[in-house]
Amino acid sequence: MTRVGFYVVQAAESGQRLQVAARLADKAYAQGHQVYINAVDKTQAQALDALLWSFRPASFVPHALAGDSQAEQVAIGWGQDPGKHSDLLINLQLEIPAFFSRFARVAEVVTQDEASLAALRNSWRFYKERGYQLEKHDL
Repeated sequence: MTRVGFYVVQAAESGQRLQVAARLADKAYAQGHQVYINAVDKTQAQALDALLWSFRPASFVPHALAGDSQAEQVAIGWGQDPGKHSDLLINLQLEIPAFFSRFARVAEVVTQDEASLAALRNSWRFYKERGYQLEKHDL
């Protein structure tokens, strides 16, 4: 069954969501996981794409936008079907994507803005009511 982790950032800026997603993708890639990052829209996906190229000078996270043939290890989409990805989903949307349950793990990023808090409280209830294993990580 899918394990769901909520990564709680003690800041409200939307840019923090991208920073956390980059950190999670970097760590997961280093551990040999495949990653699908579900961005809010194409603009956010492109911003995350740029961030991953310069995120940590000492690391390299091979990635590409969804649909690109280079999107093997880390793919960044904005609602598309994740294709063959089923290991780790980093969800940056405030809704739970219909395909979440095909992943072994889901990472939900929580910032301290009202919209994010309200939506992700609902997500927590959704997952909990359906019996998913939940974890909370304070960052």
